[in-house]
Amino acid sequence: MQFNGTDDYVVSDDLTVAVNAAITLERPLLVKGEPGTGKTELAKQLAQALDAPLIEWHIKSTTKAQQGLYEYDVVSRLRDSQLGDERIKDVKNYIKKGKIWEAFEAKKRTILLIDEIDKADIEFPNDLLQELDKMEFFVYETGETIKAEQRPIIIITSNNEKELPDAFLRRCFFHYIRFPDAETLAKIIEVHHPAIKPQLLSEALTQFYEIREQPGLKKKPSTSEVLDWLKLLLAEDIDPEVLKRDGASALPTLHGALLKNEQDVHLFERLAFIARGGR
Repeated sequence: MQFNGTDDYVVSDDLTVAVNAAITLERPLLVKGEPGTGKTELAKQLAQALDAPLIEWHIKSTTKAQQGLYEYDVVSRLRDSQLGDERIKDVKNYIKKGKIWEAFEAKKRTILLIDEIDKADIEFPNDLLQELDKMEFFVYETGETIKAEQRPIIIITSNNEKELPDAFLRRCFFHYIRFPDAETLAKIIEVHHPAIKPQLLSEALTQFYEIREQPGLKKKPSTSEVLDWLKLLLAEDIDPEVLKRDGASALPTLHGALLKNEQDVHLFERLAFIARGGR
């Protein structure tokens, strides 16, 4: 299996190398990068390119590692026993398979996405070490061992909200997705907006990078946000000259697509006030 990107996903050479290295080594690919750089989308596009089923496990702050394996619903079994339900005779009726179990039992090699692993408790990655390393786990309630029929390709994403344990990192192939330069971002935009006029694209990219590089900005706009912004500019048929004129002296045109908190809006309002000479 080799990944070389798709028609809908512009992939850098170093990311291509990382994905294929992880597949060859049969290790999870740990992908970091700021939000909006296409980490989650990578798993979806990889599944499309390899014609493989995609199993998505989106991690929350309350997610426990055990949930990825299975959950035993002891409360339901107790309730059913009080009601005399025949289902209680088979404990398997109360075992809920997790995403890792689904990936392990699949007849075809799958792509398993463990999305935003850094949202969970710090011990979460360590609690999955053996299962992801050996590709098997034990179900205590039924006494069975679940082994992967086809070793899944595992993509793990992180927004770097917290450090991951060293023991976990040793078992992964690591790649950091850097924010795309103007040339790469232009290619990404042209995939999503193939009819965009060169002048509008040029002016939009110039202003976009000026905004990202503005000192004091709390949240830099991401790739997904510039795509939304351009969709609005195209829908409103904004003249490229408007972007050029507004660049240094006012809030960006349709700024709500790019600036996502009041501190950054106030920052550009202050800059506009200064540019007007404080009047």
